[in-house]
Amino acid sequence: MLNLKPLFDDIELTRRPLVIAGPCSAETEEQVIETAKALAATGIKILRAGVWKPRTKPGGFEGVGVEALGWMKRAKELTGMLTATEVATRAHVEAALESGIDLLWIGARTSANPFAMQEVADAIEASGLDVPVLVKNPVNPDLELWIGALERLYNAGVHRLGAIHRGFSAYGKHLYRNLPQWHIPIELRRRVPGLPVINDPSHIGGKRELIASISQQALDMGFDGFIIESHCDPDQAWSDKSQQVTPEVLEFILNTLVLRDESCTTESLQLLRKQVDSIDNELLEILNKRMRVTDEIGQFKKEHRMPVIQAGRYEDLMSGRVKLAQEMGMSPEFMRKILAAIHEESVRRQVEIVNRR
Repeated sequence: MLNLKPLFDDIELTRRPLVIAGPCSAETEEQVIETAKALAATGIKILRAGVWKPRTKPGGFEGVGVEALGWMKRAKELTGMLTATEVATRAHVEAALESGIDLLWIGARTSANPFAMQEVADAIEASGLDVPVLVKNPVNPDLELWIGALERLYNAGVHRLGAIHRGFSAYGKHLYRNLPQWHIPIELRRRVPGLPVINDPSHIGGKRELIASISQQALDMGFDGFIIESHCDPDQAWSDKSQQVTPEVLEFILNTLVLRDESCTTESLQLLRKQVDSIDNELLEILNKRMRVTDEIGQFKKEHRMPVIQAGRYEDLMSGRVKLAQEMGMSPEFMRKILAAIHEESVRRQVEIVNRR
């Protein structure tokens, strides 16, 4: 278990949840300062901006580099905001900390690379500074890799740690730029108690019109805050312009979010939760009965030298059950996942029985 310290304990953050906002990329000094002033006017305390921008293919805008750190320092002096930027190498860490950057975050490509993570961790440790660090989830849905990245930093003495949920890459066209796969950050919070988890609706949605709905979903699931891309003139942004909003629009989005009162638990809600617990127990009993029948089928197949897997039977079962689930108002994708998991366990048990001597 990681014994974490609060991300920030020396400033008063007037907005709940925590909000980190600013442009995808620091493009010009004027753009950085104009955006920072507008964000500060809304009460946001932490300015984010990309100084080094990893790109999938060469030729794209890869950030201004070290020069932009001076712009962020100037914005901090003018507004009093804290500053945050992404780092991926030892040189990035050294330059950012030397320039007075207050918070570092690790991008999805870097968190997926243990060698890069160790280099960043070693650089922070060598600095001797107690800087907070946020780690984005790896590009692919690998929870162990995400936890491993956090542990490398923790072992290097970084105890002001947090995670950023920015969604996971997927092949093909989808509503989202990166699929949320909400169960993964929820499991992360269970595995690492006390870890602040911040949502990145800009990168999950990829479109500015999705930011509000994704943010509300994250808030409803108990996320601790947001990191959102905001630009003084989004349509002219040099990178990811479709997912950035103006500071004024961001303020409107944040003001429309509904904060749930976790401390207000009514008697009716407790009764409903008891019903859910009871039904879950019934589901477990039914699954146990099904597996016992599965074992008998496995024994029959062993005695009659029959193959364990019969494709036609599986296809009939899947299509029939999915259709029935749809008629009951359930998602076909949900039912396919449930049936596939049950079938996989059934096959495993039957193979074990057939091969038993």
